[in-house]
Amino acid sequence: MAARWGLRGKSAATLLLACLLSLIPAALIGWQAIDDIRRHFANAYAENYTLLHMQKILAPVSRELALSRRLADSVVTRQWLEDEADPDKRARFFEEAEGFRHAFADRSYFVITDAGGDYYFSDADQPDQRQPRYRLDAEDPDDAWYFGTIASDEPYNLNVNIDRKLGVTKVWFNIVVRNGQGPLGLAGTGLDLSDFLDAFVRDEAPGLTPMIVDRQGALQAHPSQEHIAFSSGAGDGVIDEGQTIHALLGEAEQRQRLTDAMQASRRSPERVETLWATLEGRERLLSVGYIPEVDWHLITALDLGVAPILERRWLWSLFIALTLVLGILLVAFAYAIDRLILAPLNRLKLSAQAIADGHYDSRLPTSRNDEIGELSQAFSRMADQVERHTQELEGKVRERTRALEQANAEMAAAHQQIGDSLQYASIIQRAILPDRQLELHLEHAHGVLWKPRDTVGGDFYVFRATDRGYLMGVVDCAGHGVPGSLMTMLARAIIDHAILQVGPEDPAALLIETDRQSRDTLRPDQLPASIATNMDIGLVWVDLREQRLTFSGAKIGLYATDGATLERLPGHRQALGHRRPVTYQNQSAPLHLGWTYSLCTDGFLDQAGGDDGFGFGTRRFEAMLKAQARRPIDEQMAAFETELRAYQGSLPQRDDITLLGFRFTRDTDVRQRNREHDSHREPPTDSPAGTGRPQ
Repeated sequence: MAARWGLRGKSAATLLLACLLSLIPAALIGWQAIDDIRRHFANAYAENYTLLHMQKILAPVSRELALSRRLADSVVTRQWLEDEADPDKRARFFEEAEGFRHAFADRSYFVITDAGGDYYFSDADQPDQRQPRYRLDAEDPDDAWYFGTIASDEPYNLNVNIDRKLGVTKVWFNIVVRNGQGPLGLAGTGLDLSDFLDAFVRDEAPGLTPMIVDRQGALQAHPSQEHIAFSSGAGDGVIDEGQTIHALLGEAEQRQRLTDAMQASRRSPERVETLWATLEGRERLLSVGYIPEVDWHLITALDLGVAPILERRWLWSLFIALTLVLGILLVAFAYAIDRLILAPLNRLKLSAQAIADGHYDSRLPTSRNDEIGELSQAFSRMADQVERHTQELEGKVRERTRALEQANAEMAAAHQQIGDSLQYASIIQRAILPDRQLELHLEHAHGVLWKPRDTVGGDFYVFRATDRGYLMGVVDCAGHGVPGSLMTMLARAIIDHAILQVGPEDPAALLIETDRQSRDTLRPDQLPASIATNMDIGLVWVDLREQRLTFSGAKIGLYATDGATLERLPGHRQALGHRRPVTYQNQSAPLHLGWTYSLCTDGFLDQAGGDDGFGFGTRRFEAMLKAQARRPIDEQMAAFETELRAYQGSLPQRDDITLLGFRFTRDTDVRQRNREHDSHREPPTDSPAGTGRPQ
């Protein structure tokens, strides 16, 4: 007995010694693993910080950039820059620009006229400035940024610059204003550089230094302003090598690796590139991100000696404690695993595998009086319960399957009933469309693209013929689907009643009367605040005797083009049913024979598509009208729908779409005069009938 225990003691001592010797390389490997973990956490910390900081910068900068582009792309801005001497255009511009100034975060804006070189600047200290602050000079080095911007092909740039004449230092958003002939000037806003640095660069996170550079490496933002390369964003000259991120690095190899990382981040903007480099004499982990919207790189320098990634003071204590625990566990496991666990569990495994395969008649060994025996007994009881539960579950599954089949049948019947109801609602809504009257009076001189987002929608169009001419228009009611279609019924009745009250020859009076009646019918104090009852509407009266047209609109404009020229009569910016009533005005223009006139709801312009999922947009829409203007109207409508579908791609339709186009020629006028006698006997209008071209 003693010899047996002595032999076991020697074996235990040998096993213990082997375990202790194995701890030495384990300790070295563990220390290396901890250092690798520390570097891994540092890399993840730097990447996450850079991604979050990029979003922190992108949100306000994108907002200011979008507002600046809207100011530069405004029709009012271009009209004034094309004709600076016109006092009405000048007044309209400054009135609109003052609204933009209140929207900009810095409460300031600037505009530069390319023809005269006048620099206009207005801010919170001197609002609504309508006189130039100074005039740009091509020979003045301080003004070189402007001429560099105008000479480039880029539509905009962000430039950090000191304007000594204004006495301000800002991050400027320079947007080039152009027309078909070339640049008209610049417009935009600025963010105070000190506020910009405090918000985005001068971070209080220990060991982290964020910097913003352009694709050439010129520093656009740095905690220390002496490193910033002012005016480098406008491309107006050679960048000082000392004011680039590369000048802060130590070796040429590190500079090349940083350049490669910047190029890689531009190819994959969703990723953050990292590299180790010596920055201003200290080893730093550089994380490089790219913000494509503003063509900036965000580079974050992480100092592991300062940043609280892992504290070294408790690493040794943790390492020693883990080593001791591991040693004790190794000794205990070496003795107990084989004797007490592995062999019994192997026998237990074979029986348990049989039960797992569904052989419930196989029983586990339960003869032991220790934990393994208790486990075997528990498994045996569990096997019996599993068998009973399996049988019960199979019965419940069959019952549930029958219940689901019945529920699916009921849902299918309900879905069919809803679909039938919607189809019937669509037939009713189509009945109010004046397709038969359009065909009767205009024949091939008109076209309609009517595409509800759902089976029914909130858009419709109107037509009224008299012996003097025609009233035509499109209406976009609030809402889609069934609620929108019900609004169209109510709106159609209100418009018909308004025509009876004021006649069809005064579109502005019709809008005012329709607005009044809709407010009386849908009183705001009787409706929840979340329910919208407003309407976008555009109405045009065509007087064939006088060869003139009269237009008035609420958020809908009238387009006219002959393929070479495009004219637009804009609608009022406020829809019918808005909180405050307005007085709508008529706009009169000569009727150009052979020109195509178009009225369109905002569903066409707002349809998302393209590579970036942006809206179709006014520019693309106007270009499409001009490109198709000389074709027959029905071919135009087919081309419009084809181009819209190609732009939309796989994206869903966002809104109801209605486009009404018409064209008058001398033949149209003759046919109208021949029909004057018959039209007296027709009901005066757009009573429901026919099925024109709605899609």
